[in-house]
Amino acid sequence: MTPDHDHSPAGGRTPIGELVRAHRLAAGLTQTDLAQRAGVGVRTVRDLERGRAHRPHRTTAELIAGALGLTGAARAGFLASARGRAATTPAAPGVAGLPHRTPAAGTVPRDPDLPGTPMALPPPVELIGRERELDELTGLLTGDGWPPVLSLVGLAGVGKTALALAVAHAVADAHPGGVAGVLVGTGSDANDVLAAVCAVLGAARLAELAARLRGRPALLLVDAVERAPDPVAEVVHLLVAAVPTLRVVATGRHPVGIPGELVRPVAPLEVPPAGVVDPAELARWPAAALFTARLTRVRPEPPGPDELPALTALVRRLDGLPLAIELMAARGRILDLPELLDRYGDRVLDLAGPDLGGRGWEAAPPGRTDEPARSTVAVTLREAVATSYRLLDGWEQAALRRLSVFANRWSVELAEELLADDPDPSVVVDPVPLLDRLVELGLLSVRGAGPLRFRLLDAVREYAVEQATGRGELTAVRRRHAVVITRLVTRTAPDLVGARQPAAVRQLDEATGDIGAALAHAAGDDPVTALRLAAELTRWWRMRGRDVSGRQWLCRLLADPRTADADPVLRAWALLGVARLAAEHGAAAQELPAARAALAVLAGRADVAGELAARTVLGTLLVATGGYDEAAEQAHAVLTLATRHGRTRDMAVAQHHLAWHEIRLADLSAARRRLAAVDRLAAQCAEPRLRLLARADLAEVARLEGRHGDAVDQGRRVVAALAGVGDPGHRRRVLGTVGLALARSGRLDEAADILAELRCDGRPTPPGSRSEAGAAGNRPGGGGPVRAEESACALIEGTMAQHRGDRELAAEWFAVAEAAGAAGQDRRDVVEALVGLAVSTGSAEVRERLARACRRGGIRLLPGEERLLG
Repeated sequence: MTPDHDHSPAGGRTPIGELVRAHRLAAGLTQTDLAQRAGVGVRTVRDLERGRAHRPHRTTAELIAGALGLTGAARAGFLASARGRAATTPAAPGVAGLPHRTPAAGTVPRDPDLPGTPMALPPPVELIGRERELDELTGLLTGDGWPPVLSLVGLAGVGKTALALAVAHAVADAHPGGVAGVLVGTGSDANDVLAAVCAVLGAARLAELAARLRGRPALLLVDAVERAPDPVAEVVHLLVAAVPTLRVVATGRHPVGIPGELVRPVAPLEVPPAGVVDPAELARWPAAALFTARLTRVRPEPPGPDELPALTALVRRLDGLPLAIELMAARGRILDLPELLDRYGDRVLDLAGPDLGGRGWEAAPPGRTDEPARSTVAVTLREAVATSYRLLDGWEQAALRRLSVFANRWSVELAEELLADDPDPSVVVDPVPLLDRLVELGLLSVRGAGPLRFRLLDAVREYAVEQATGRGELTAVRRRHAVVITRLVTRTAPDLVGARQPAAVRQLDEATGDIGAALAHAAGDDPVTALRLAAELTRWWRMRGRDVSGRQWLCRLLADPRTADADPVLRAWALLGVARLAAEHGAAAQELPAARAALAVLAGRADVAGELAARTVLGTLLVATGGYDEAAEQAHAVLTLATRHGRTRDMAVAQHHLAWHEIRLADLSAARRRLAAVDRLAAQCAEPRLRLLARADLAEVARLEGRHGDAVDQGRRVVAALAGVGDPGHRRRVLGTVGLALARSGRLDEAADILAELRCDGRPTPPGSRSEAGAAGNRPGGGGPVRAEESACALIEGTMAQHRGDRELAAEWFAVAEAAGAAGQDRRDVVEALVGLAVSTGSAEVRERLARACRRGGIRLLPGEERLLG
């Protein structure tokens, strides 16, 4: 549909020339394109269309018919016209609903009063994962108040044409006036577009179209609007005004741009969450289903179990973009899926395939009507994205380059901060029109209901990063991104305690990718910002079990000479974070000096919140290193200071720590009273996590008192609740309480299940893979250091063996528990292990070790333990 050779006078045109031109325009081909596909000279096509040749050789006619993709009655009519007989127009190459009545060669378009809908469309292609969109669009085009123009917009390769064809075929029965389509050619003018439209709808000119339809609904599909945007908009506007019963479905990288147009962005297919490897679960996700379907076209066997992780990673990396998925799957003829991921996972923009426009409209190669023709021009995803990028104006392109630094999903507010003018932060940039434009062009995905619901497609983000890098902007944009993410974390961190904790944790979880990217960049470019960010992340890192890596980040940043002159209060909070995280993995002794240094700075600045936090963390480290009396003093100091300033949560924390000291001194009644106070205070300050920890300790008190059934019931409720809060360390501790109570009460099968869960780090054991933990004769492994978290497991194993009467095996496990407890924070575990070992062996030497452990830890034996020892 290009203007190169199509403006010769019409007087000399012949029926065959008119047919060639109409079919060529409907297929979106230039005269050169048609000649190349048919294998004839350009002059042959030109002369036919201009009427200089009116009786082409039979072979030439067949080659041109094949290149145009004509089949059935349309092909027969074309060949009849080439032989000088009356020819059918391209209005109705096939008749839906009349399989036994095809138009005879040489007839005119059929009577419009006949039943059925004239169809001038390629057949629909297989759709996977578009059921919801198909239902919605079908409803729009068949219901009341239908839009005169419906535009499907999106990135190249997202599946606009395939969806539009499926919709057009689905609503054919509701459009008795006919369903037809045209593929817009690059550089076409309004006359070209109008001529093609009239031809496929069976009219010679626009004035005849309304009369031909006789007031009946008809549907026109206009594909690839971006190839000639202004002419298409002009013609569609004319059509809507002149033919009220004509509905237009347009596809393109941008809307048509006329009044009354309804725009529907076509999003990529949904991708499975990371880590999904179950075949049935993967089949539920459209992107994975499409990849698997296309893979079966190039190799006979489906993806094997060892390939499923790579399949998930690939479709996520391809962002669910259908064309990218098809191009990647096609390479599965040579490579297995892990090889595909390894070779192309970081080269998505370089994936190449046929010209991305008008897929589904290509003519078949001569003699092969069942096989679509392939473009000889290879187009990469980079070029496809570049086409959409060039539709943006200069400011929009610059904004897109900035937004490309977001690693995952982001909010309107984050975009607003990132796009704010650095020299004048008071100048606010409203990002909503920009985001609407990016969605309209298919460059931006919007999914979910939370604030962090915007995300650039990976291919778009990578292209924009390339552009930012080429312009020398990337470092400055990443620096800005680190500042924006630090502000986000600073705003969110206070809510990690209290009633809003679940929402705060979820928000930081969703921003994990951006937090990591901001921290990594700022550590090299702006370490003070990185230190501020890391200091605010301490509590979240601990909740998510990232205490080791978090401590490493803080230590690295504190040691950076560029942070030496940072605000002393900031450095003190960072030191406190190091100490807090060290307590989680048995490194308390190393960070006692850091906690004391932080306390000195924060108390000296009269920072009440800082002093309370420092004393609390210092008390935790003192307990882990055997400084029990000083730890109790710190807890009392926290309670006094918090009470003076009316800080209810800190009062609850202090009472919780003092309850542990009561247990240490075997005063279980006093411990229960303090834990009841914790529960009350935590309720007052809306601190659900503290209430859970208090109830976890109440379950432990019940176990120590011998009320094993109560301990199991209460402990299990706490374990379930902690899983939602996100506190893996305390959850493991409560599992240990439940397992020991079960073992003490003889419920050994249930105790073995708890052991299996503890040993897979809190993750449920897969069905059919139950551990042999707790089985008779199961013995501790030898060699290597003993981890502190093995203490609870070894105590459970020893108690179970003791219950079965296997004193030798029990002694082995209690010895392991003693060694593991010595590496942990709670010397009460060591005492309990030594009691079990003394009972199992009757050894005087073990009893002496027990006495020394009690003296060092200031621990008194419980009445039940004294009875066991006789």
